[in-house]
Amino acid sequence: MQYNGMKTGLFFGSFNPIHMGHLIIANTMLNNGLEEVWFVISPQNPFKRNSGLLHEFDRYEMARLASFDNTRLKVSDIEFQLPRPSYTVDTLEILVQKYPMQDFVLIMGSDNLQQFENWKNYESILKMVELYVYPRPGSDYRQWKEHPRIHFIESPQLDISATYIRKLIKENKSIQYLVTDDVARYIERKKFFK
Repeated sequence: MQYNGMKTGLFFGSFNPIHMGHLIIANTMLNNGLEEVWFVISPQNPFKRNSGLLHEFDRYEMARLASFDNTRLKVSDIEFQLPRPSYTVDTLEILVQKYPMQDFVLIMGSDNLQQFENWKNYESILKMVELYVYPRPGSDYRQWKEHPRIHFIESPQLDISATYIRKLIKENKSIQYLVTDDVARYIERKKFFK
């Protein structure tokens, strides 16, 4: 059944820390027909080792600080209450139930799309939501090109990574322009990633 709910993009990630690349992608999605984008902070990604991951409340707070000046960007802590590691399919089922008026779309990079068949119940995800995919350098996603539920969104390819930002902080180098000023101040005040 097609209904006209608010078209809302779900952007899952560790956001350790959230950076300009994330914000630019979110804004690009708003420019491509989404009414809102929610940053869904994942306490633990099943595909990533947990070392060096800040507490989820700190990552939530940084995402809030990074996006507070845009009313169409929201931050969700839905996964904080769920079993870990959190699987996207389980979170989606809960969100769809909890917010029946939202028309959810899953935002992901083409590098994740390349691994999509390894995700838990990926077919169920495609039944529940459409995917909005942004390009990432060097990923091959040809097999999905014609899929009716997958939309490829033109977006600047910014190779900014949270890993790179953490490395700069460890080396006492500036992260200006890579994160918002509020996020930089928060990291400095809490002495994160040192």
